[in-house]
Amino acid sequence: MAKRGKKYQEAVKLIDKEKAYDLEEAVELVKKVAPAKFDETVELAVRLGVDPKKADQQVRGAVVLPHGTGKTPRVLVFAKGEKAKEAEQAGADYVGDEDLINKVSQGWFDFDVVVATPDMMAQVGKLGRILGPKGLMPNPKTGTVTFEVAKAVEEIKSGKIEYRVDKAGNVHVPVGKVSFDTAKLVDNINTVMEALIKAKPAAAKGTYLRNVSLSSTMGPGIRVNTAKFAG
Repeated sequence: MAKRGKKYQEAVKLIDKEKAYDLEEAVELVKKVAPAKFDETVELAVRLGVDPKKADQQVRGAVVLPHGTGKTPRVLVFAKGEKAKEAEQAGADYVGDEDLINKVSQGWFDFDVVVATPDMMAQVGKLGRILGPKGLMPNPKTGTVTFEVAKAVEEIKSGKIEYRVDKAGNVHVPVGKVSFDTAKLVDNINTVMEALIKAKPAAAKGTYLRNVSLSSTMGPGIRVNTAKFAG
């Protein structure tokens, strides 16, 4: 394992590995120990008591963070005619149909989120092998396959994020920047946690929220007390 820098080592000393911190305290610590010179992203990691191999225990969806992520994503919309105009007016960065599909199939990826109207999905489906592994494939569950393209673009631009349980039962999402006020980060985190609890599959048994931790891009992880979150 690569040796961590001096700032990281100093940051680790400030954290009690055995302790699960209250949310506000954990957020304060993340801000305090972030070692990088740039404005690091604050990341939330939640280990869920689900078996992701089972179809009835999938956890996936999207939620709008009240204070955004601190980054404005580049949105690509596959749409035609009136819907293409709506997407452009709503502030989509790229809008098109076959031409854009061809461009992406040739390896162009200057975008962060993809939205598509349902009538485009037969063609967009051809990009599954390219977009799927990058987590960029439009999906009705996350509101990215819709005829309401203007609403979708506006929500994404204002801070809508997608969450999805991985093979190990973990959900990783950005919840803001180190420069955010503690209250805004707490607000964003609570919004994600509420969404995850609502998304609890009926088939999930035992403790649902197994572990919650926060970290900055380059900083160490800090455990959060799950008692204040229901579920």
